[in-house]
Amino acid sequence: MATRKKAGHPGAKLKKTVRTSAPAVAELLLEIGVEELPYQFIVPALASLKESAERLLRDQRLVFQSIRTMGTPCRLTVVVEGLATGQTSIVKETMGPSKTVAFDQAGQPTKAAMGFAAGQGVEVQSLQTRQTPKGEYLFAVKHEEGRRATSVLSDALPRLVSAMTFPKAMKWNETGVRFARPVRWVLALYGGSVLPIEVAGIKASDRTRGHRVLGGGKWLPVRDAGSYVTTLERQGVIVDPQRRRQLIEEQITAICSETGFLLNEDGALLDQAVYTTEQPSSIIGSFKEAYLDVPEEILITSMKEHQGFFSLRHKQTGKLAPHFIAVANNRVKDMSLIREGNERVLAARLADAKFFFDEDRKIKLEERGKKLAGVTFHQKLGTMAQKQGRVKKLVGFIAAHLCPGHDELRLVCDRAASLSKADLLTGIVGEFPELQGIMGGEYALHDGESAAVAQAIREQYLPKAIEGELPKTPAGQILSLADRLDSIAAFFHVGIVPTGSEDPFALRRHATAIVRIILESHLRMDVGPCIDHARTLVSDDGFKGMLDAGQQGRRRIVDFLFERVRHYGRVVHLLRDDVIEAVLKPAHDKPLDLVDLAQKMRALEAMTRKPEFDPLIVGFKRAHRLVEKEQWNREPVDAARFQHAAESALQQALTDERGRIEASVKAGDYSEALETLVRLKPAIDDFFTAVMVNAEDKAVRNNRLSLLKEVDDLFMSFADFSQIVVQGG
Repeated sequence: MATRKKAGHPGAKLKKTVRTSAPAVAELLLEIGVEELPYQFIVPALASLKESAERLLRDQRLVFQSIRTMGTPCRLTVVVEGLATGQTSIVKETMGPSKTVAFDQAGQPTKAAMGFAAGQGVEVQSLQTRQTPKGEYLFAVKHEEGRRATSVLSDALPRLVSAMTFPKAMKWNETGVRFARPVRWVLALYGGSVLPIEVAGIKASDRTRGHRVLGGGKWLPVRDAGSYVTTLERQGVIVDPQRRRQLIEEQITAICSETGFLLNEDGALLDQAVYTTEQPSSIIGSFKEAYLDVPEEILITSMKEHQGFFSLRHKQTGKLAPHFIAVANNRVKDMSLIREGNERVLAARLADAKFFFDEDRKIKLEERGKKLAGVTFHQKLGTMAQKQGRVKKLVGFIAAHLCPGHDELRLVCDRAASLSKADLLTGIVGEFPELQGIMGGEYALHDGESAAVAQAIREQYLPKAIEGELPKTPAGQILSLADRLDSIAAFFHVGIVPTGSEDPFALRRHATAIVRIILESHLRMDVGPCIDHARTLVSDDGFKGMLDAGQQGRRRIVDFLFERVRHYGRVVHLLRDDVIEAVLKPAHDKPLDLVDLAQKMRALEAMTRKPEFDPLIVGFKRAHRLVEKEQWNREPVDAARFQHAAESALQQALTDERGRIEASVKAGDYSEALETLVRLKPAIDDFFTAVMVNAEDKAVRNNRLSLLKEVDDLFMSFADFSQIVVQGG
C-alpha cells in the first residue's frame, strides 16, 4: 500500500484541490423562442436567466469570461463568451479512519478500511496514509477528469430552461413543462455547432425566427451571436433591449424637437415600450381638444394604461396638449394608417372616460360614502365604511397628538377622512383604480369642499411607491398616516402578518411610508399612543383577534415599524447596523419619537468615526459585562468603602457629567451628550487599572460593582452601547 506523509486538517472530511489549466474556449448561444410574453415578465426573466446560467456553469466547473442576456416579447436569449470546452479537472481527497483502526496487528486492512474504500469507490490498496495533527489517518484520493462541455451542457441546459419561474405559468403540451407562454423553438449553439438538447418537447436547432410582420416569420440560420444579432436585425428584430431603448428615446426626442412639445416623462411607460416591441417606431397622434376639459390625470392614465401612449405638454404653459406619442412594433413607409388606428382607439377610450367623469359629478361624494357599507374591505375586517369610520377617529387623535389646540387642522382632517373612501364607488376609479384619492380630491372641489380638504383626500395614498412623492400638507400627512396605521393594526389583529417574501396587503410598504412621512416631514410625535389607539379602534369594531393582545400585540407592530426604520437608516443615512440597534433596542420602553431616534443614530454614527470612541466602548463593555454577569446586593455606592483614589475619581466624574448628559439629551443635543460620555474615558480606564473589581472583601466588591452599575446606567440612558462592535471589545 502506498504511504505518503502530508499534514492535513483533522476536522476536514473532504478536501478538494483544483488543478487549473487553460482549455480552449468557445461561445454558447441559447435562445428560447416563445409566443408573445407580457412585457412585465421579461426583465425579471432575463435577470433570472443570467443568474441561473452563472450558477450552473460554476457548479459544473465550466470556466467562462462573461454572460449577457437579450430579449424581446418573443425570445429570451443568453450568450456566454469564452466558455471552456471542458470541465476543470479536480482531485478529491477524503479522510477516513485512523491507521490504528484501519489495520490489524498483522498489518492487514480491517473492515473499517475496506468499508471506507468501498464507500469511496476505490481499491483498498490505493488508500494513502498521512500524518495529521490527530495522528495517522487513511485518505482516499480520486482524480476526476473533467467532462467535455458539450456533454455537460446537453444535460444541464434543459434543466436551466425548465427551472425558470414566472408570476404566472402554463402547460401547453404533454411534456408538462411550465412556462409563461408556450415555447415554440429553441436555438442552441456551442462553438458554432448545435447542442443536441430538447426543451418542452422541442429539439434545438441553429435557426431563429424574424419579425412576424417585417420578417414574415421566416426561419433564419445562425452561426454565432454576431450573426444572430445582425440576421435578426435584417429581418426586423432588434434583439438588444438597450438598443431598442436608445432608439425609442431618439425617436421621441426628434418628435418633440420637431413639434415643440414636451414629453410627460414616465420611466415605467418607457420600459413598457422597450419590452412590447421588436422593431420600435414612434409616431405622434392627436385627440380632440374638447377632451382637455377632463382632468389631465384621467387623460394621462387613460393613454398610459389602455394604450401605452406617452402624453405631451405645451412647452410654454406646461398644460397637457391634445397629442400623444405611440410606439408601434412595426415600421412601414406610410405610418398614417397606424397613427389613424391609434387615434380611433384612443378617441373611444377618452369618450368613455369623459362619460364616467360627467356621470360621477352628478352624485356628491358624501352621498356615495353612505354606500360604502356595501363594499368589503376584507372578509375578516368588515366593510370599507367601517375602515373609513376608524380612520376618521384616528385622524382626530393624531391631529390632537401632533398639533394640540390646532382646531382648524383637526376639522380639515375630520372632513377629509369622512369623504376619503367615497371615490371607490365612482366610475372613473372603477375603470382606473390607480386614480383613487386623486379623483376624490377632484370631486371634493366640485362638491364645494375646501381646497385643504380636497388636497388631503388627494394625498391620502402618498407615497404610492417606496421612493414615491410624499404628502405635502399637514392634513394629507395625517390622513395618510391614519389610513396606514389602521391597515397595519387591522391585519395584525386578525393574524395576517407578512412572512418572508409574502406580503399580499403591502403592509411593509405601509410601514415604510409611515417612517418616511414622519422622518422626512420632521413630525415630532410619539407613535406609541397612535398605535394603541388604532388597535383599540379595530378591537372595538368587534373583529376576532388572532394574535397576542395587550403589550405583546403592540410590540409586534412596533417591531414591524422598527424593521423599516432599520432599512431606512441603512439605505438613506448609510448607518451601521450596530449603531441602529444600539438606539432601537432600548426604545420600546420610551416614547416612540422616530425623528428623535434618527437624530440619535446619526450623532452616534458620527461619534464612532472618532479615534477615542472605540477605546471608550471597550471600557464600557468591560463594566457592562461585569454588572450583567456578577451577583451582588445592588446597594447604593458607599464612598466610605472606597480603598483607592481611582474609585473616588470615577464617582466624582459621574457626578460631574451626569447632569450635563441629562441636559444635553433633554435638549436633543446628542453630539454634546456623546462628547460628555467620552470625557469619562480616563476615569473609567484609571479605575480598571488601579483596582480589582472582584476583591476578596465582599463589601468592597459589592461597592465596586454598584459603582460600575452607575457607569452602565449612564451610558444606557443614551443607547445600548453593548450592541456597538469595536475591535478589542
